Amino acid sequence: MDAKVIVITGASAGIGAELAKQLGKKGHHVVGAARSGDALRTVMRESAADAHAVIADVTKRVDVERIRDEAIRTFGHVDVWVNNAGRGITRSVLELSDSDVDEMFSVNLKSALYGMQAIVPHFQERGHGHLINVSSMLGRVPMAPFRSAYSASKAALNVLTSNLRMHLRGTHPDVHVSLVMPGPVSTEFAKNALGGTPFVHPGLVTQTGEEVASVIVTVIEEPCAERYTTPALEVTARKYYDDVGAFEAAMPVFGKPKA
Repeated sequence: MDAKVIVITGASAGIGAELAKQLGKKGHHVVGAARSGDALRTVMRESAADAHAVIADVTKRVDVERIRDEAIRTFGHVDVWVNNAGRGITRSVLELSDSDVDEMFSVNLKSALYGMQAIVPHFQERGHGHLINVSSMLGRVPMAPFRSAYSASKAALNVLTSNLRMHLRGTHPDVHVSLVMPGPVSTEFAKNALGGTPFVHPGLVTQTGEEVASVIVTVIEEPCAERYTTPALEVTARKYYDDVGAFEAAMPVFGKPKA
């Protein structure tokens, strides 16, 4: 595969950091963006000699546009843009405040929208490009009700992604739009979630950030509309939509405190 210029938001830790390192090892030109300057610069140094760090807050449109501009100024163009930045929250539906909902939709939805609106016109002008939005299994299946607003923001991201793909398919068939949906991932995400993370079922299978990043690499190499990060997640989603009531009745109750 030819070397590509790839922008990754939320690149200072977790999935984004692992993705940057894997892409750098494959010879791609990486532009990483995050608020955590020191951590981001460390990740970029570990990714590739020419990896470029952009300190930015992706909840601000002007910062997202600056990421695009710095990437183009540094490498001449962008081939792939990965909207990866995100944050969780632990609140049931009945506990959510206005600020809780605003925070989740700002970080998980609006930041990705800003990325889409910043980079897709560049792809359209070039005639090709690849946008990847990192969502969550929780945007499809309510497996963790304590992640209510997070799940809602990811569900909205899923819908925006599919609508953008449908919008572009007739006029710009070589501008690819992909959605990647991980399940539980063993990164700092849970620790950094607003309100912490409660006890969950001990049998819950998690992936590492490295494993999820490797799936995103395959999506970059072979663009597709949607990709669950394991086949088991796709099977679970199909079961849910086949019979929502039966699925929910059989679900273990997550988030119950330890006895």
